[in-house]
Amino acid sequence: MSRPGVVFGFGAHSTVGDHAQLLRMVRQADDDGLDLFSLSDHPYLGERVDAYAAIGFALGATQHISGLANVTNLPTRPAPMLTRTVAGLSALSNGRIVLGMGAGGLWDRITAMGVAALSPAQAVDAFEEAIVLIRKLSGGGAPVTFHGKHYRVDGVEPSPVSAPPVWTGSVGRKSLAATGRVADGWLPGHAADWLSDRYLRSRPIIDEAAAAVGREPSDIRTIFNFPGRITDRPLPATRDEEGRWIGGNTQQWIEELTGAVLDYNAAGFILFSPGGTAPDLESLQRWSGDIVPAVREAIGQGQ
Repeated sequence: MSRPGVVFGFGAHSTVGDHAQLLRMVRQADDDGLDLFSLSDHPYLGERVDAYAAIGFALGATQHISGLANVTNLPTRPAPMLTRTVAGLSALSNGRIVLGMGAGGLWDRITAMGVAALSPAQAVDAFEEAIVLIRKLSGGGAPVTFHGKHYRVDGVEPSPVSAPPVWTGSVGRKSLAATGRVADGWLPGHAADWLSDRYLRSRPIIDEAAAAVGREPSDIRTIFNFPGRITDRPLPATRDEEGRWIGGNTQQWIEELTGAVLDYNAAGFILFSPGGTAPDLESLQRWSGDIVPAVREAIGQGQ
């Protein structure tokens, strides 16, 4: 990543025909000092540009910002080939890649692509095994032989490029425990934030699994996909009746995110518009030009 500590980014989609708008937004974010952009990975949707093709396209037109598939649809991207993809992007972009990993969802769509169905337990086992194998196939060294339940490689030469940080989109207990054992970061599902029941139930599972294998739980960072409106005037309530963030003016955003970092150890935020869509250019400019610098200053983190 371009800087240690709390990271700030925005999320978008890579729809065919929208590449000019995507590139305009990523360049704006790069110029304004954001840390990363994220794209969803749904290879079974014909109107989408391949997420990794779009990430490479955007990285080639920028200087500092990192790219993230939020999150990689692992069943359609076998771990050895995914390793080569991210290693290539990392080498070409001077390390500006984060590997978002998911065990897979929408299995009817995935199997329609010719991928064998896995049970939920099998999918999580394959997910954890993939992360381990990706690390083995990165950073140089002797040829790798690995015989797991789901992956088998024999004498495969590792990439000389180091493995990128791995952030997961884990939701279930088994997947959350895998995140604690082998991942570097966690993107809570369903845009859950630090005040949600989902987060409060899930994060301890990650921490306990990390501690059980001798890791520091704090080494697994929590980065929040965070949708909301940026308004001209203060809103009378920034959260709805269910406690979900809906947005507010610049100052309300600054206060909310600063508290999340200082009081709840939030390690990053990826801005989305309500409904999980990409922010419009004006909102992105407010985010990167007004909100993010003020939060960085408030938490004592310079650029």
